[in-house]
Amino acid sequence: MKIRHLGPKSRSGLRVILGISCLAILVSSAVSQSLGAEPLASPPEGQTYIGSKKCAACHFDQYLKWRQTKHAKGFEILPAKYQADTSCLACHSTGHGQDTGFKDIGTTPDLAGTSCEACHGPGSKHGEIAKGFGTAKLSGEDEAYVRSTIHLIIQGNACVKCHTANGHKDHPPYDK
Repeated sequence: MKIRHLGPKSRSGLRVILGISCLAILVSSAVSQSLGAEPLASPPEGQTYIGSKKCAACHFDQYLKWRQTKHAKGFEILPAKYQADTSCLACHSTGHGQDTGFKDIGTTPDLAGTSCEACHGPGSKHGEIAKGFGTAKLSGEDEAYVRSTIHLIIQGNACVKCHTANGHKDHPPYDK
């Protein structure tokens, strides 16, 4: 094997490549280190509803599974005459009656049905905080922090609010 000596121009190019490589390694290790934020005692106040499609940006597998459930079709199964009935929309949509919640299918289609935020609460700040971490795999500490920015399940027994024995006493089952 013949060893070739590099001329001044080649050595200069090699230094640039090595410098860029070292910089890339330093940046990569800095990004992968924890930001050190402690998990919150409760999610931040003042969150707004963002809709299931924005949740899907990070939680795509969960979104695909949810799309196959009755919860996802909660609004679709309502007969037209009940699709504006506030007493029905409380369970068959997400956030109905709240400022940033479901209004109607034309205005807020991503909040139709019982979507992610019906159980986990509004997710605007959760989404913003999570986006700040980029696409890198989160450390255990960072994952705990990001998870603490939204409810595992909202307080007040979210499931029972809709899943009660008397849920449809006024419209047995929907009088098609």
